[in-house]
Amino acid sequence: MKEFFKKLWFRLFGHRRPAPVLNKELDGEIELPAEEEKIEAPAAARKAARDGCYDNRELSWLKFNERVLEEAEDMRNPLGERLSFASIFQSNLDEFFRVRVGSLFDQMLISEEIRDNKTHMTCREQLTAIFSNVRSLSGRKDADYAALKNELCNYGIEILDYKETDEADRVFLRAYFRESVRPLLAPLVVGKKQPFPFLNNRDIYAIAVLEKKEKTRLGIVPCSAEMLPRLVRIPQHENRYILMEDLILHFAGKVFDNYKVKSKTLIRILRNADIDPDEDVYDDDTDFRNIMEQLVSKRRRLRPIKLEYTRPMDPAIMAHACEYLELGEAHVFQSKSPLDLSFLSSIRNILRDKPELFFDKYTPQIPQEIEMRRSIFPQIEEKDIFLFYPYDSMEPFLKMLTEAADNPNVVSIKMTLYRVASHSRVIGALTRAAENGKEVDVLVELRARFDEANNIGWSRRLEEAGCTILYGLDDLKVHSKLCLITTKKDDHIFYYTQIGTGNYNETTARLYTDFALMTAHQGIGAEANEFFQKLFLGEVMSETKHLLIAPKVLITPALQKIDHQITLAQEGKPAYVGAKMNSLTDKTIIDKFIEASQAGVKIELIVRGSCCLIAGVPGMTENVTVRSIVGRYLEHSRIYIFGAEDPEMYISSADFMTRNTIHRVEVAAPVYDEDVKIRILHIFRTLMADNVKARVQLSNGEYTRAAAGGDPLCAQDYFQKTGNR
Repeated sequence: MKEFFKKLWFRLFGHRRPAPVLNKELDGEIELPAEEEKIEAPAAARKAARDGCYDNRELSWLKFNERVLEEAEDMRNPLGERLSFASIFQSNLDEFFRVRVGSLFDQMLISEEIRDNKTHMTCREQLTAIFSNVRSLSGRKDADYAALKNELCNYGIEILDYKETDEADRVFLRAYFRESVRPLLAPLVVGKKQPFPFLNNRDIYAIAVLEKKEKTRLGIVPCSAEMLPRLVRIPQHENRYILMEDLILHFAGKVFDNYKVKSKTLIRILRNADIDPDEDVYDDDTDFRNIMEQLVSKRRRLRPIKLEYTRPMDPAIMAHACEYLELGEAHVFQSKSPLDLSFLSSIRNILRDKPELFFDKYTPQIPQEIEMRRSIFPQIEEKDIFLFYPYDSMEPFLKMLTEAADNPNVVSIKMTLYRVASHSRVIGALTRAAENGKEVDVLVELRARFDEANNIGWSRRLEEAGCTILYGLDDLKVHSKLCLITTKKDDHIFYYTQIGTGNYNETTARLYTDFALMTAHQGIGAEANEFFQKLFLGEVMSETKHLLIAPKVLITPALQKIDHQITLAQEGKPAYVGAKMNSLTDKTIIDKFIEASQAGVKIELIVRGSCCLIAGVPGMTENVTVRSIVGRYLEHSRIYIFGAEDPEMYISSADFMTRNTIHRVEVAAPVYDEDVKIRILHIFRTLMADNVKARVQLSNGEYTRAAAGGDPLCAQDYFQKTGNR
């Protein structure tokens, strides 16, 4: 494996000491050290001051997940929602290990000298810091689970260890295990004729140290078989449960009845999820969809990256397991709570008859200015339509698609798809349009991580309906959210364009905050048409007038607009930049923010997740404010604002991350409608005023809850009540 990465490195860069490079999977966050050079004292001081403005991306992300954990710990949240946050914390951490830790581990195989290009930490240093932080967070997660478990008892729900059951319970559990569980188990004893088995990603296994005739063996029992329920309900109690893996572990002696069980524990491994097609492996005649199918099937066998266990085990046995899995001691974590918290969703369902344990139910609304009984197209011509999910319903956009499928004047529908719902009405509208004879061109990005298999299936369905399908571009993921409907009447071509910040997904439109803009601006429509034409030629746009389109015409115009604000500040005029995004990691943009702050530009940033810029550093980022909001809905919308007076405003699919600005095809749309600009600005100002769910970044890179001065304001609650109208 190490030789493969070395060959890949030299194939890509062609010499032994590459200059600082951008790496696709690590989002351009790496550098190789240049030759040592002497730095004069003033320059060294300036460099040290600037270095104090950067945070490491991975450690910043862990701070975000800590904020998720805080929501699970927060007694102000209803119990059912705290259960959800605890589960989200763990699933977030699982994905972080599979993607980010896995990528760092791969980078270390290439070279020990690769460093983060902001904090200059090596991969090994980053992993060491990550593991230390995760151990601390895991301890808090264990304590939070114990507290949640105790609170559930107040509502008649008990999740018990076997030792906590009474004798009547045990009579049932012994019989249940003997009759309904034991026959379905597939235990094995590791030995000469039975090698250490393959362990599936995220599955739970019971392992036991076995002794027979003074010989020690290792027994392994899979606990995650589909036919075994995760929660076992104990009769004679309305809601008393034991987890299946705890039941199997307790009865390990019955499973290995010819051995003496010396010790036992539960384990779970996470595997690297870093798959990427290598153009050298496949010839030009290989269908890319088939390549992705092969890669997805390989993901389950990628190398382990983390081992979790519940009870202390014989060190020699654990060492043997780690040796087989090729894991170091640092990759091994003990958990005092269940290894997989996904079962908490079942507990939430049991509590559904107690609405006080959940956030108040909310149904997305149709904006008052939209007439659903009337065709959507003339309404778009009259005025841009703006939707703010999940407060606004997705129905007006779906109405636009379904009308287009049947409208005789519609010539074509062109669309990019990244993630769609499992029962997608968007797909239904596109297939109907194709079956009605419309030209339907759809780019389905097959490399949407963890949605590859779904997108492969959707691409087949669209293709079978007569749509023209593009799987993506060779070197760039297409992450843009763009839909273009072209009509022709009396030899006149007319465009209707929809640009969004989030996926065309009816499910996440109820869970994520996102924007959708539907416009009849013909300049935007013409550029959208050119965008799709170039995509299907395997090209990207290099010049635009209205849209900002990565990778060639997004970051440079954004930097120029910040430069203009710097000039205004230097002239003593009001200067301002505001932005909202999921993550901020692009060093070029971060450095420009630092420069702007030093020039006196006021910069307000709302960054939900990783933020590698540290605000409030004296003499450097004193004019920068960074806030993060973690609440009921996942803050997903992206906004760029340039200017204190009559600002330029964009909504975008792109975060300010190198993966978005350089390695993906993204689209940012200008907001020309004055009413829409006012509405978006009000959204931004309300989020900045949140003092309930907002955290403010301190000058040391840590986060604290926003000061609760004045009346409490939870922006998400406010938008539910007002719809921002």
